[in-house]
Amino acid sequence: MKAVVWYGPRDVRVTERAVPVPGPHEVLLQVAYCGICGSDLHEYADGPHAIPTRASHPASGARAPLVLGHEFCGTVAAVGDGVAADSPATGDRVAVEPHYRCGTCPRCRAGEYNICRHFGFAGLVGDGGPAEYAVVQSYMAHRLPPDVPLEQAALFEPASVALHALRRAGDVRSVAVVGLEPVGLLTVLLAARRGIRRIIAADVRPDRLALAGRLGATDLADARDAADPRRPDPRAGERIRRLAGAEGVDAAFEAVGSQSALDACLAATRRGGRTVLIGLAPRLAFDALALVNNEQSIVAGVGYRDTYPELIRLVREGGLDLTPVVTSVVPLEAVVERGFAALLERAGTDIKILAAPGRPRGAVFGRGVAE
Repeated sequence: MKAVVWYGPRDVRVTERAVPVPGPHEVLLQVAYCGICGSDLHEYADGPHAIPTRASHPASGARAPLVLGHEFCGTVAAVGDGVAADSPATGDRVAVEPHYRCGTCPRCRAGEYNICRHFGFAGLVGDGGPAEYAVVQSYMAHRLPPDVPLEQAALFEPASVALHALRRAGDVRSVAVVGLEPVGLLTVLLAARRGIRRIIAADVRPDRLALAGRLGATDLADARDAADPRRPDPRAGERIRRLAGAEGVDAAFEAVGSQSALDACLAATRRGGRTVLIGLAPRLAFDALALVNNEQSIVAGVGYRDTYPELIRLVREGGLDLTPVVTSVVPLEAVVERGFAALLERAGTDIKILAAPGRPRGAVFGRGVAE
């Protein structure tokens, strides 16, 4: 089979590998789609960050080189020994929730498996989805009802990040989403589905602001600096705050991983409000005195837990459409040049790129992207 394999920074190759055989409690998938995530781009650009290179990861037993990519779905092709009778069976279509979990550490026992002591994702600490076939733990595979298409399931992983972040924000009536990468846009979409009254979307790209408006944002904040449109406006938070009213929003989502985005979130949030960190950044700074005096809080969200059943229900019963964020679907052999490199250069209008190892025909995504 063909697979997209990480060997080192800027060294990701489409290579030939043997089709893996599922071991105990594992299932083999024929992969339909695999999305490219921001964390994948970090590994491609200047990794390793999460990828184990010297020793095997304790949950996956793998180390580099490994198949890079964790947003995937497909059809069960075979099952290993010991797979429970109520787990997906051969022929079932599934969405993959790629969290490894030990099941025995204190956080797993408390149901918080996304912060397991052996936390990691298939596709980052073990082999993932941009391949013709992939093996995953059976607990990662969520069976899809007949009326939930794989095109929707391809977006369940980033949508889960957004849903978990919304849960971390608590009961809110107004929010700001700063940064309209795929997770930021999906946060806008799911905030609208949750009935949040005011949703302010902020970004430096007009095309992404326009899409956020179509996904349910009530207000759009152009975060470009008027003096230099290539840079974010240091007063963007004040602009968001004015849109929200004098007090500011109940919660803001930092969905970029940048200092300017965090500054905007804190400036836009009311006293007693909350900023939720979704984006990835090695180090951020804040005014601790202002944070204390305003009794604001900063919380983080990593991954998600117990989100896939809700997303399946929302697609099946509520007509939720996650696919408008998909802008390109590329064949597996082109995923490095037309996927990783294209997103890293940020030269085009792509938002979410999916690799389609099996090249399924006739699928139409929210913005008209077809195989």
